[in-house]
Amino acid sequence: MMQFSVKTLVDQPIARVFAGFDQSLFLKLAPPFPPVKLLRFDGCAPQDQVHLRLSFIFFAQTWESLITAQHQDTNEIYFIDEGVKLPFFLKKWRHKHRIVQQDAQSSWIIDEISFDTPFWLPRWLLFPSLYAMFAYRKPIYRRYFASKQSA
Repeated sequence: MMQFSVKTLVDQPIARVFAGFDQSLFLKLAPPFPPVKLLRFDGCAPQDQVHLRLSFIFFAQTWESLITAQHQDTNEIYFIDEGVKLPFFLKKWRHKHRIVQQDAQSSWIIDEISFDTPFWLPRWLLFPSLYAMFAYRKPIYRRYFASKQSA
């Protein structure tokens, strides 16, 4: 099992950041490769589902996740998605989306990822790509939530 996290500071309080975790943000966060087609997006509450179709050059893969938990208090909001149906190169997937209050006007978005592959070598080969996909989100998060300043 591999684990990593990526932190991004955004200029919004946690409640507004959590409210922004919608289908529009989800589509903006999709990396350029592999192209992603959103098949289903229920939301971020327990039992909600997200279904994707990943298009690789010569084949496509389905990815289905289930929101398994959600928590909210004055300092933190999080929800967890876990892979139910994963591409062949993944055996397990768990993504904890944390929004942690920095101060009255800013919050940390922390993506905590745990994943596993059927064999050890693909795990090490996949890690740099997955880390890059989540690092790719940092400027998107900043722009998206900066645009919500006047909203």
